[in-house]
Order: sequence, then structure tokens, then C-alpha cells
Amino acid sequence: MYGICNLAIIPLRIEPNDRSEQVSQVLFGEHFEILEQLKQWFKIRLEFDGYQGWIDSKQCQIISEMDFNEISGSLQILNNDLVEYITSESNLLMPLPLGASLTFLNYEVINKYNYEFEGMKATGVKPKSELLKTAFMYLNAPYLWGGKTPFGIDCSGFTQMVYKLNGYKLLRDASQQSTQGEALSFIEESEPGDLAFFDNEEGKIIHVGIIMHDNYIIHASGKVRIDRLDHLGIYNADTNRHTHKLRVIKKII
Repeated sequence: MYGICNLAIIPLRIEPNDRSEQVSQVLFGEHFEILEQLKQWFKIRLEFDGYQGWIDSKQCQIISEMDFNEISGSLQILNNDLVEYITSESNLLMPLPLGASLTFLNYEVINKYNYEFEGMKATGVKPKSELLKTAFMYLNAPYLWGGKTPFGIDCSGFTQMVYKLNGYKLLRDASQQSTQGEALSFIEESEPGDLAFFDNEEGKIIHVGIIMHDNYIIHASGKVRIDRLDHLGIYNADTNRHTHKLRVIKKII
């Protein structure tokens, strides 16, 4: 079975119940394979990044394998406004967050409510120089574990969505993203848009941010914020201390 998210934002949970931890979110228009059904819950695998979790079966629309494959092979179209509405012929209004997928609106069989979208769209692969412009759209978004929108986002959700809006594919978690790209030896070798990864005392990668000009970094910690970056890690000027220990810098593109 296959499905598509037909609501603005739904939680992707680690276990099939409403009190379970949110590990990610599924945004409007994201499509997935349904791996398992348990009462009112579907275990799904997102097509974009292969991430798995449980969603409420009432929060999606079932689609055919042919539709799934057709969307998968189509040019990705995303909402490029902080918030924009889709409308239907019956005057329905639904707000969509930045990064929601609009690809399926072109397919009448799936778009059975005839939704229309008139806002800004992001499509195709953009130059690396555009990454920071997109990142600034999330500035001051509150930190939310598993979040992927300007209303709440985690560190790796932030980097994934910034890259996605520019046509690049990152995996979901910081530890997964750290396996991508080419490692750099020094901060001085990095360019704006490269990713910096940070580990804990056990050596596990737990944080990621996007490198800016002049040894600054934009990342989600409490909120999406800009801090200094040096060879030790992230230096927070508000608290006058290092908050994250640098592990590796990766050039993804």
C-alpha cells in the first residue's frame, strides 16, 4: 500500500500511539510506502529520505502504486513561502508550511479536491549560494524535536529542509547526514552552505548546522540562531561559552 499526506503537518511517531515520541513530521504532499498496519496506525517509509515511523491512518490519503511511482519520478515542486494556502472549488482553505510538496496537484486522480496553489514555488536544483538565503527564512523558528517547519524544527530537520528547498537530498538525522559528502580537514577549507557536525562525550554525532561567511554558523538550538564557529565548536555569545563540540565538516555539494 501507498499513501500521501493530505494535511498541513502530521507527526511521525516512534511507536503506534498518540503519546509516543515524535521523531519527524510528514508535510503536505509527501508520499510514502505503507509497510505495516496496526489498528488505526500505519508504519510508513517516506519516499524522499527513507525515514520510517508511525502515523495515524486517518491523516493520509491512500494512493495506487502507479501514482506513487509517477510522483516519485516527477520534478519536485515545493511551497517556497513561510505560509501559503491551497484552495479548493468548495472554498476550502488549508495553510501549508514552507517546504510542503505540491507535486501531486498536477495529477487529477490524486488531487480529487482540485486543490489550487498560487504562491511562490521552489523547483529544480539551485546554486549553493542560495542555501543561506533559504536558511534565513527559518531564523528564530523555535526548536522542536522531530520538527520540519518554521513553527518548530530540529537541527537536522533544518538542514534537510534548507537543502531540499534548493533541490538537494539529505538524510533525516544528523548522524545520517554526517555519512554524506566529503570531509574537510579545516574550517578554513569550508564554504558557506557546508555542514558542520558536532558530537557528545561518547563520540555520537548529535548536532548539525550550516556554515556561513566569516566563521559564523546558523543552526537550531533553542531556536534557529546564528553563532560563532571555531575549531572547538559553536561559541554562544549570549552565554559566553561553547555549546557544541566540533567533530567534522562535510562538503555536500
